This record gives sequence, C-alpha cells and structure tokens, in this order.
Amino acid sequence: MDSSLQDKVPPHSIEAEQAVLGALLLNWGAMADVVSQLRPDRFYSIQNQTIFEALLNLYAKNIQGDTLSLINELTVQGKLEAAGGTAYIASLTDTVPSAANIEYYADMVLDRSTRRELIKISSELKASAFELATKAPDILDSAEQKIFRLAERNETSVVYDVKKIMIREIEIIDSRYKNKNQFTGVPTGFAKLDMMTSGFQKSELIIIGARPSIGKTALALSMMQHIALEEKIPCGFFSLEMPYESIGMRILSQEARVNMSRMRSGMLKLEDVKKIQDAAGRWFDAPLYTVDTPNMRLLDLRAMARRLVVNHKVKIIFIDYIGLISTENSTAPVYEQMSEVSKSLKALARELEIPIVALCQVARDAEGQEPNLSQLRGSGSIEQDADVVMFLHRDRLKEETNIQEAKIILAKQRNGPTGDIKIMFIPSYSKFENAANDD
Repeated sequence: MDSSLQDKVPPHSIEAEQAVLGALLLNWGAMADVVSQLRPDRFYSIQNQTIFEALLNLYAKNIQGDTLSLINELTVQGKLEAAGGTAYIASLTDTVPSAANIEYYADMVLDRSTRRELIKISSELKASAFELATKAPDILDSAEQKIFRLAERNETSVVYDVKKIMIREIEIIDSRYKNKNQFTGVPTGFAKLDMMTSGFQKSELIIIGARPSIGKTALALSMMQHIALEEKIPCGFFSLEMPYESIGMRILSQEARVNMSRMRSGMLKLEDVKKIQDAAGRWFDAPLYTVDTPNMRLLDLRAMARRLVVNHKVKIIFIDYIGLISTENSTAPVYEQMSEVSKSLKALARELEIPIVALCQVARDAEGQEPNLSQLRGSGSIEQDADVVMFLHRDRLKEETNIQEAKIILAKQRNGPTGDIKIMFIPSYSKFENAANDD
C-alpha cells in the first residue's frame, strides 16, 4: 500500500473481523471466549459492527447463533441490508476453515481497534495543544484520563485453574508456618490490632472512620510512624486536608514527645529543641512520601499512587480523607461520587498489590457514641467495597490532660475476626499508643 494512503486509512483488518464472525457462526460456543473482549464498535466495518451486535442480541436471548438465526434477527431489526445482505452473511463461513483460531483473530480485531483509538486521542491532543485558551495541565489530565480508560477497556478477566490456586496457597501457608509470629501484612504497631488482622494485607482497602476531631489523622500518623520509621517500610501519605508543614510538625511532636502547642508558639525549652532535633534526625532517612494536594482528583490520585509504587517502592498508602477526593462528574449526587471513589480505590489496591488505608468521616448522629457501619458518610458502597472497616472512638469532651482511653472498633474484616481494641491517646502530642496490657 502507498505510504501516503496508508497514513490516511485507520488500522484495520477486514479479514480478521470476517474470520471472527465466521468462526462464531461455525461454533457458537466460541462466543463465550470473545463476548468480554469485543464490542460492536471495535469492528472497523459498519457491516461487521451490525452483524456482531445482532449476534450479541442472540447470545443475550440464549438463542443458538447460526446463519439462519442471524439473518432472521437482522430482518426483524430491519438491518439486513445494512449488514450486507444474505449473500454477505452466507459468505462469512467461507472465510475461515474452523473456529480453532478465533482468539487469535479476536486479538487482532482488538489490536486494530486500540490503534484507531490511540490515533483519535493523539489527534484530539494535538488539536487541544494548539488551542491556547486551554490550559496545559488540563490537556495533560484529559490525555491521561483517555489513555487510562483505553487501558482499562483492554483488561480481561483471568481464569485460574484450581491446581494453580492450590499450589500458591500451599506456598503461602508453608511460608507462614516457617516464619511463626511474623505478620503476613504491614504491621501497624498496635499489637492487638496486628494480631487480629495479621497486619494490613496487600490488595485490601481498609477504612478508618470517626467523627471530626476524634483523631483519625493522628491514628494514621501513629501507624505510619511505626511502619516507616521503625519497620522501614516505604509508605505513601495523601494529605488532602492538611499541608505537608503541618504533617511534619505532627510527626516531629509524636516522635520527640514535645507538646505541639509549644512547638507552634515557639515557647520551647532547650531540652525540647534537642528532642526535636534528634527526632528529625531519626525521620530524615525514613521512607515516607507525602502528597498534600487539596481536593485531589481521583484520576490524579491513581496516577500518583502508581508513581509512588514504581519510583519509591511504596508498600502501603494512606489517604486523608476519602471525602475530599473529587471525581470527574462533580455534578453527580454525593453517593454516586463516593461509590465511584471507593470502587476505584479497591481496584487500585488490587492493581498495585498493596493495602490502601482511607480515612472516612461518619454521620453526625454518631456524635458521642460508638459509630457503626451504617454511619459511614457518603455511600453504602464504602462498606461493601472495603475489606476492613474500623472505627476510632474516644470521649473528646472528657477533660484529661495527660492520657486518655480510646478504642479501635474492628467492625468488618472480610478474612478475619472483629472486635474492640483498647488503645491510649496522648493529647499533648496527638499520638495513639498501645494500652499497657497490649504492648
């Protein structure tokens, strides 16, 4: 083909499309192999799009697909001529000797479809780049969103033979047997919680819920202090509510055990300054990576999470908090947006194979009492999508200057027990610690 003409004709393979359709008409059982992979719009030919759509209709009605039933379906829809007529449909079975290679032909159709979409995206990106009224960051965001959706479109489910599952499970159990008393997940530093969960497990979405000012952020930072500083496990922290300077002051106050109000005012003793310097030295090389973008978009959060895993080998991510993540469809009802966020975070945890811990506010009617699953703010899908849901509860009205009892309520754990964990809160430097009998 002439190179100038090739540049103008989108990538396609009519032969592969015809082979797929012909193979389905010869062996209708092969439809199950391609129904999750192909859609009508992934065919280049309008005729082939119309035919595949009719075949999908037959499949949905549980009708055996063959040449006669296909022609009848197209006739009922009034699309027989648009599909090329009876002669074209009858010729499809002559284009392929058997249905044995249908997956190969389906992959070829999908490949050409993906290339056409990439050309379309690049053309739109080029046009937007020349449009000076559009801001460059918006162009980049739009491009990343379109590419991500295209990549998601090409993802297909994997079927695992039970033999492979059993081999993998025996390997895991054997490893745990040989390493007794070692947590299989990321340890939080709270002894009883770690015993009940065996640490935060990879691919899990963990929700920590509480009313405002109870200490969700302080609990997350207390966990990260153990994970990044003591265990040296790379940890990512998305602070959507608080700037990184405030995060830095909090973790220094926790580690140095210096009153935070004195740190803010500067009314420090010489020994306080020495403690803070020592704490900063311990934190200096700790693998903690903070992102403090307010009202971060879901797409940007996913992209940044991938970069943290690839560039910094992050093994766990904390998000403070889930209600401040914005979606592309900002006009949708709040429950729909929260549903999209929770499903996306769960999918991200599985994709990156790390635990994702998201803080969440609970409804106002939980004020002053122990919260429960029905009070998670935003959407019932948060409860459904999460593998672990825990609530933080303490009496913030109780006047105690030095130390205060608090409780982690492990309300849901998909693969383990539930129950309450007693912990202690130290208000002067906003830190949670193990209760004495759990250390």
